[in-house]
Amino acid sequence: MSLQAIKPMLYTRQVKETVDFYTTVLGFTCENYVEDWSWAAFSRDGVEIMAAYPNAHVPFEKPLFTGSLYIATDNVDGFWEEIKDKTNICYPIESFDYGMREFAVYDNNGYLLQFGQPIDN
Repeated sequence: MSLQAIKPMLYTRQVKETVDFYTTVLGFTCENYVEDWSWAAFSRDGVEIMAAYPNAHVPFEKPLFTGSLYIATDNVDGFWEEIKDKTNICYPIESFDYGMREFAVYDNNGYLLQFGQPIDN
């Protein structure tokens, strides 16, 4: 047995708007959208994320998440230039002492998305 992938499920009351944000702003492709289920899946370069209005078994009032989604990229500066004027920025692109160049933005639900790349020595 082996674990093969992690596919975050972001809870939202705005599934369609979330698909629009990830496809229009971040360049993901909508792989599946089922309006009756209030569920969608989108991907970009092998990164897969889902959005859904939770079923009746999951209490839900508003989006909550105490961490972030950290997405590795091979061109963090290029991606920053691509999206910086279209997003709500948490912190701009910066090189950190721990060896990463990264930035962070909020999605349309307020979830924190960090994008980073190792700094070449």
